[in-house]
Amino acid sequence: MSTRLFLSAFLTFGLLAASAEAKQLRFAGYDFTIKEGNGLGPGPNSWAASQVFVDTKGRLHLRFSKKKNRWFAGEVRSVSRLGFGTYEMEFEGDIGGQDKNVVFGFFNYPTADVGPDATNEIDVEFARWSDMRNKPLNYTVWPVKPGLRNAHKTFSFPKGVTRSIHRFTWKRDRVFYVTELLDADGETVKRYSWLFRPDDYKNRIGSKPMSIFFNLWGFRGQTPSDDKPVEVIINKFTFTPAP
Repeated sequence: MSTRLFLSAFLTFGLLAASAEAKQLRFAGYDFTIKEGNGLGPGPNSWAASQVFVDTKGRLHLRFSKKKNRWFAGEVRSVSRLGFGTYEMEFEGDIGGQDKNVVFGFFNYPTADVGPDATNEIDVEFARWSDMRNKPLNYTVWPVKPGLRNAHKTFSFPKGVTRSIHRFTWKRDRVFYVTELLDADGETVKRYSWLFRPDDYKNRIGSKPMSIFFNLWGFRGQTPSDDKPVEVIINKFTFTPAP
């Protein structure tokens, strides 16, 4: 093969390989990979790039909606792995009024080199897990050591509150959660918090950097009980590394 033909074939292969790579978007100063595929967890659900986008104001939108009689969920994960520090987002959506089958997640999650599923993860989730008797605001810290139980705290959340701030501060020996309910002027009207500080923190709290995720999906692959599409907005996200 001539040098020119070899170079042409190499460039063509490179373009095809690039087109097969996962789609990405830029949000809050970070690159995020968009999840796509059918029958994937959590759920399982079907996931599509059409279910996530950043608007002209720089806000991240996630959708769980039906297209051609199929429901698709939305998820993004940061390309960068982030470690100890404070993770904060401003959320726009009715947490208290969210459908019982729908889950929104703001969390970090381990890759295989960090640990298996159900370990290391730190979650903020808005979900009733298909039971309206459950409180919708969930904080969860998954252990480092497989087989140990997770640490979990839930709170009630009033319907009709559509703006809120959620943060967790991840340190070597503790995780501290805070949620603030905001009024129309952005002022805090109510605050929830929880400190998880176990004695055996080395077994209970992860220490290796992980990607941060945002997702919106159907619990156990279910669709909204009212058959209505769901959309939420993350107005802001910041990460402040621990000193």
